[in-house]
Amino acid sequence: MFFKRWRKPRPAQLAGEALYAGAVAQARTPALYLDLGAPDTREGRFELYSLHVILLLDRLKGQGPQAEETAQALVDRFTRGLDDAFRELGVGDMAVPKRIKKLAEAFFGRARSADQAFDALPDRRTLQALLARTLYEGDDGKAAGMTDYVVRARESLAAQPTETLLAGEAVWEV
Repeated sequence: MFFKRWRKPRPAQLAGEALYAGAVAQARTPALYLDLGAPDTREGRFELYSLHVILLLDRLKGQGPQAEETAQALVDRFTRGLDDAFRELGVGDMAVPKRIKKLAEAFFGRARSADQAFDALPDRRTLQALLARTLYEGDDGKAAGMTDYVVRARESLAAQPTETLLAGEAVWEV
């Protein structure tokens, strides 16, 4: 711990932190709640944070060792963000790890489902069903707009240079 102060953070660590901050900022975009009907609840916000992190992980997949390290730093920061949120809510120290584990399992389940939905594109039905199930309590009609948003965001991220993402910069669609 003492020597951590002198150790310079690795570029991937800095990029993961910056990508996480950008994903959180994008997940808080009012249009996602007002125009696309995402529920402004703890669960809804968790789903949107998760969705944006998953989009970044999808973009970084298969882009080499630095991208893998950046993706891991992003996941680590996401997990710390959950920990911070629980502690701010006053959840006791003994309960936090159990809740983090439960949410991490949910996150990785959604990531696996998103991979399958992305693989099925351009057919959007799997993605729309996933968003309906996780974000809109099964309302497939409400999920259509968010499906369009996710496809546009994914295409936008794919068009951005990997080097830019590895520098911690991502431009999001609204």
